[in-house]
Amino acid sequence: MTTKTTHGAASTSARGRQLTSGWLTFAGTIALVVGTFNIIAGLVALLDDEYYLVGQNQILVFDYTTWGWFWLALGIFQIAVGAGIVAGKMWARVVGVVGAVLAAIGHLAFLQAFPIWSVLTIALCVLLIYALTAPPPGSRAA
Repeated sequence: MTTKTTHGAASTSARGRQLTSGWLTFAGTIALVVGTFNIIAGLVALLDDEYYLVGQNQILVFDYTTWGWFWLALGIFQIAVGAGIVAGKMWARVVGVVGAVLAAIGHLAFLQAFPIWSVLTIALCVLLIYALTAPPPGSRAA
């Protein structure tokens, strides 16, 4: 028993289809969530200096107003990147990894001020980095 295989036809139809990845949908959603978390943290730092409690000897690199603007800008940036990831833009994947690394490092510095929030956000950033780097190049959100 023999079967006839046409190699050219199968590869042509496969080339015409766009690869989809559930990881990219997940990454876009996580980028939107982390961006929202960072916007909330920024607004809290800007509007209520007494919310984050840090003792005299436990100092952050910047004051809370600077951190507030940092988190607000990074959160807006991450929401824009999350929309780009869901839209299937490769630049958004690359920039999303950089933004997630910046957010994770920033939350390491912010760990004394708000530990649970920072640990949660760092974990989400690690998931975001994996979700952005795991799919093959050229794939789009499912």
